[in-house]
Amino acid sequence: MSPLAATALDLPFGSAGGSVELFLDLYTGETPLIPARAFMLAPQTPPPRLPAGLELMAVPGKCLSGPPFTAYVNALRRALAQRIDPSSVDILHLQHLAFGGTPALIRALPARPRIAFAHGTDLLFAEAHRDQLRVLRETERLADAIVVPTGAMADQLLQLAPTTDRRKIVKIPWGIPDHLLTTPPPRPARRSTGHLRLLYAGRLTAEKGIESLLRAMPVTQAAELSIAAPRHQFHALTPLVRLLKVRVHYLGWLSRPQLWKAFADHDALVMPSTTLEAMGLVALEAQACGLPVIYQPVPGLSDTLAATGLATDFTNPAALAQDLSRLRSTTGLLPTLQAAGRTNAARYPLTATAAALNDLGKQLA
Repeated sequence: MSPLAATALDLPFGSAGGSVELFLDLYTGETPLIPARAFMLAPQTPPPRLPAGLELMAVPGKCLSGPPFTAYVNALRRALAQRIDPSSVDILHLQHLAFGGTPALIRALPARPRIAFAHGTDLLFAEAHRDQLRVLRETERLADAIVVPTGAMADQLLQLAPTTDRRKIVKIPWGIPDHLLTTPPPRPARRSTGHLRLLYAGRLTAEKGIESLLRAMPVTQAAELSIAAPRHQFHALTPLVRLLKVRVHYLGWLSRPQLWKAFADHDALVMPSTTLEAMGLVALEAQACGLPVIYQPVPGLSDTLAATGLATDFTNPAALAQDLSRLRSTTGLLPTLQAAGRTNAARYPLTATAAALNDLGKQLA
């Protein structure tokens, strides 16, 4: 039997991001890969349907610093303590090294072993916010093991918390659903339109590099751009799109099955991230579905993709235009990237991630 984990992600259910999808993949469903009491924040409007096994906490006040952050952590702690019988839990899975859910869970269940997970946003926010850096360093000190998906994440953690006991750091790559590897959505033969159909999928926050991509688009010829992103973030981007006179096809904020189907309508996924990525799960999902990936070689993505994607410089429009032209005109390059991508994605089944985490839990519980 795998140990029963208690875990909390202090984001509202329905939030965008790879860490959310991984959380739901691992801990929810009729037969979760990791048995757990799994919690997220209640969204402002009640969701139409919750995944089996997910519990919501109506705790307002999410913030990052100062006395309000302390009050928010205390409210989370009380909510978790009221819902969880400590005797029923074997181990804590601390999602993120920072933010509110992790210190709240430690204080609600102080006597249980702890596995902490570095997801990327926690490291970025710890770099920018003093209180989050304090939480990160406290989590690092109290954790029995710290799981990182890539070597780049371990390097960044050690920069932020140089006294970390390196023996605690365990590299376990994140994974994508096994069925996406065995039975991906059908991908029709590419239509010869003369244009490359590019897809951006994910949040539109600054570190994702969307502005560099948009500024490069007028220079790139024979390329069309689609964006699948949260609606409010796309609306905030509209003034820049109009200023640059870039034609963008907005697909909406797609569910994952919808996104997997949308992969078939495009020639490449673009990932212009400007800074650290934990791993780049959407890139692996695209590769599993036969969609080549064009990416900025930042830490994390370089670890995950290496030569199985096309590395370019989105901050240099001329370089991007040259690489897109090469992708469009070089015979066999797209199929080569498709084959390499499928082989790469097959290295990361979600069941392998879950098995490694369950094994680690057995060692500690």
